[in-house]
Amino acid sequence: MMDFNKDKFKERVMYWIDRGTGDGIEGATDRQTYEAVSRALMDLIWNNWRDCERDIKAEKLKRAYYFSVEYLMGRALGNNIMNLGLRPQVFEVLDKMGLNLNAAEDTEPDAALGNGGLGRLAACFIESLATLNLPARGYGIRYRYGMFRQKIVNGQQVEVPDDWIASGDPWSIRRNNRTVVVKFGGRVITEQAPGGKLVYKTVDTEEIRAVPFDMPIIGWDTNTVNTLRLWEAESVNGFNLQFFNNMEYLRAVESQNRAHDLSRVLYPNDNGPFGKALRLRQQYFFSSASLQDIIREYKRVNGGSLSDLPEMAVIQLNDTHPVIAIPELMRILMDEENLGWNESAEVTKKTFAYTNHTVLTEALEKWPIDLFRAEFPRLFQIVDEINRRFMIELSKRFPLDKQRHHRMSIIADGMINMAWLAMAMSFSVNGVASLHTELLKKDVLGDWYAIWPHKFNNKTNGVTQRRWLRKSNPALASLLDEVIGSEWTKNLSLIVGLRDRVDDKNLLNRIGEIKAENKKNLANTTFRLTGIAVDPDSLFDIQIKRLHEYKRQILNLISVIHDWLAVKNNPNLDFPPRTIFFGAKAASGYRRAKQIIHLIHAVAEKINQDGAGSLKVVFIPDYKVSVAEILFPAAEISQQISTAGKEASGTGNMKFMMNGAITLGTMDGANIEIVDEAGVENAFIFGLNSEEVKELRDNGLYNPGAILDDNPELRETLNTLVNGTFGFSDDFKELYNSLVYGVEGKVPDEYFVIQDFKSYSEARQLAGETWKHKEQWNRIALLNIAGSGKFSADRTVQEYASEIWRIRPRFQSANNLRKSEKLCSI
Repeated sequence: MMDFNKDKFKERVMYWIDRGTGDGIEGATDRQTYEAVSRALMDLIWNNWRDCERDIKAEKLKRAYYFSVEYLMGRALGNNIMNLGLRPQVFEVLDKMGLNLNAAEDTEPDAALGNGGLGRLAACFIESLATLNLPARGYGIRYRYGMFRQKIVNGQQVEVPDDWIASGDPWSIRRNNRTVVVKFGGRVITEQAPGGKLVYKTVDTEEIRAVPFDMPIIGWDTNTVNTLRLWEAESVNGFNLQFFNNMEYLRAVESQNRAHDLSRVLYPNDNGPFGKALRLRQQYFFSSASLQDIIREYKRVNGGSLSDLPEMAVIQLNDTHPVIAIPELMRILMDEENLGWNESAEVTKKTFAYTNHTVLTEALEKWPIDLFRAEFPRLFQIVDEINRRFMIELSKRFPLDKQRHHRMSIIADGMINMAWLAMAMSFSVNGVASLHTELLKKDVLGDWYAIWPHKFNNKTNGVTQRRWLRKSNPALASLLDEVIGSEWTKNLSLIVGLRDRVDDKNLLNRIGEIKAENKKNLANTTFRLTGIAVDPDSLFDIQIKRLHEYKRQILNLISVIHDWLAVKNNPNLDFPPRTIFFGAKAASGYRRAKQIIHLIHAVAEKINQDGAGSLKVVFIPDYKVSVAEILFPAAEISQQISTAGKEASGTGNMKFMMNGAITLGTMDGANIEIVDEAGVENAFIFGLNSEEVKELRDNGLYNPGAILDDNPELRETLNTLVNGTFGFSDDFKELYNSLVYGVEGKVPDEYFVIQDFKSYSEARQLAGETWKHKEQWNRIALLNIAGSGKFSADRTVQEYASEIWRIRPRFQSANNLRKSEKLCSI
């Protein structure tokens, strides 16, 4: 814990309040208190943050750079106070000043820098990197509006801007001296240098200024403060006064707006050509800016040739979004640093590592050649040459296998396959769960595994137990401190010690009591957000994740309808009271996902009014980290029901597990490893496995209609989607047809909802029956908590550091420790 001077901290809070209010503490709002406390804490960590950077450079430590288009950070103030170990002290100081820390925290918006699991994983990783004292920096985009704020209007998702920085962000520092220029478009000219070497120059380009904003990433119980550097786009030309004076007002700000678009919204709708172009430009914008920043720093610290760059830097590509950094580094090395092709390619291949996060073909990004070439003419030349050389190599290894050549070509059928580019030019590729990695080897990336098996490795995902247990569930965290000691906060593997107390009835009762209090908290939040009153004594059954058909929210919903009809037909059925929670955003251009959200609301309205069987359905709007921190601790059932072989890993399943929820799920993603750690008897597993899914899909014999013929109750359930039970009969016809007949040229029931329904219903019923026996349920919950040690992001990051990145912790000499213990002593 750091040295903390309460009087000096109070002085800094007062200073920032005076700056914010202009009339002292009496006029301070909760928001102004939040800003003052945040800025005072920034003052407190300043020396550590500065010294961390200086130490890394002075010791010439190799650093990992994490490139991610998303960072779903959540609120900063509470998490940072916790990691600094200062919550009681800060609370005491503010209380004596007549200020409310809890109310101040509630005014902080979630940083709108991510959407789902990809962004939350990145946030967990960079926090773990700091906690483990590993030299690292995150790079991404500072989105003005994030993805969107979700409103529900007449049961349907409406996207509105999420202006999270409208009032400023005290946790970001603008670094004007680190600004770089990113160039788009133009044309390539070739000149001959003395000695005959060809030199490539790109001229007539559009220039955009990339301005970095730095956020401190504070480790737990350490003096290490790493940096998340996010780029904001600005026009080099800025405001055109001549156009404005000519009363051409729109033209006056045209270049400004075009630049700002690059950092305005996460994942712009890319159903049309303009959206595709913007999304591709975004990816290049932050990748190019980040590479320029890395190289500038390398030169300042190391000097000399960039041929040694891989000795000092490793870049982890978080999925395909930043893969465009590969040809950009080649361009910089050849066109700006005068390295030859072979040397540039060697440096590039030793610098980049690639994480694949999906087995979904549509999620492996491809870009039209014409679009890519127009935006990045020099990069297209480089990608084309990479592909030409690779195809020569492939032809030598498989001279007669033309089909393989076509399958593996980086450029084919008018498209550039970014995943193939990553495979060809990275030294490592990893999946994020054991099943996912095996599926990559056998299927999605099987051709690549055949030629480069040494590149492949698995790094099962993890989450940070600091935010997702200690911060989100303080009562359970305190109980763990009491039972096994507080060291689990930095070494989650110690949580296995709970197994020694599995027959301790007092402990099991206390776990149940903590869950009951967390359920009351969620019930209060639910009423505040939705106006729906839920029974905290009912079974809390929760599915919260990005809305996608393969995640099968529709399977959950159809089962709810099935139970509702069963109770209406037979009121004597003994179903336990159950509240089913959904939380999810659908991508703005994903029509069918939006229809599922609409259906959830239509079903909720009908069932909640009817009240049959004590069923209640709730959709939590605008699902985000701060809301998730309330949902995970309250959950009793964790719905992880994706079609087997489709979910790469999942991280929500891990957060549920460490908070004592029990998995109802398929053998998919990290569910397999969760079951291994907790015991299959301590989960409710159902449905096809990945091999059975593949066999059923490949043989082409799957007939959902035949299953419906044998299950009239299920057919009746599905008919409610089109017979007007939940509104107009046409509202959900497309969803019905996608399951029963197939639409848009796709096979019916692409994700095997009807196939898995019977097995799912049985597992769901078993979970409900087991829940009635509280001591047994609490015992299973304890065993899940005890089995969660593997799923710490600390373990995952340590594996990346030692097995891929080859980086070591920041050196801390005695002098450094003594200096850091003083901090600012504000």
